[in-house]
Amino acid sequence: MTATDPALTALAQGWCALSLLHGRIEAHIERALQTGHGLSVREYSLLDVLSRQHDGDGGHLQMKQVADAVVLSQSATTRLVTRLEDRGLLSRYLCPTDRRGIYTNVSEAGLKLLEEARPTNDAALREALDEAARSPELAPLVRVVESASVSTPA
Repeated sequence: MTATDPALTALAQGWCALSLLHGRIEAHIERALQTGHGLSVREYSLLDVLSRQHDGDGGHLQMKQVADAVVLSQSATTRLVTRLEDRGLLSRYLCPTDRRGIYTNVSEAGLKLLEEARPTNDAALREALDEAARSPELAPLVRVVESASVSTPA
């Protein structure tokens, strides 16, 4: 295969379309969350991920798991956690069974803000997808996103 191979060109075009769709969706949601709730997409995502934790086996996430879930490096995730903790939206505490581990929980204020922001996030996502669906190069990707269902292990 060469750099001008039609299969590679089509693959690159598909990747560009996917990247464009992601960028448009993220920018639309970012504006809505910032305007309505003073949250970034990453802050919202972090609150959402951490709100799903529970007590018991496997209930709390390690910082690496949180970083993977919000698609950030561990250091960027730590900085994000610190910012939200400074705002009173999160709290950290030592793991009771392993003093080296640190858990992060969403505070009542964080849960309240997340609950208020969720409809904004969902509406902005729907709006961004609807807008993208009107673009011939993005419409097939929108259909894939709309038809995808993510199942979680039992």
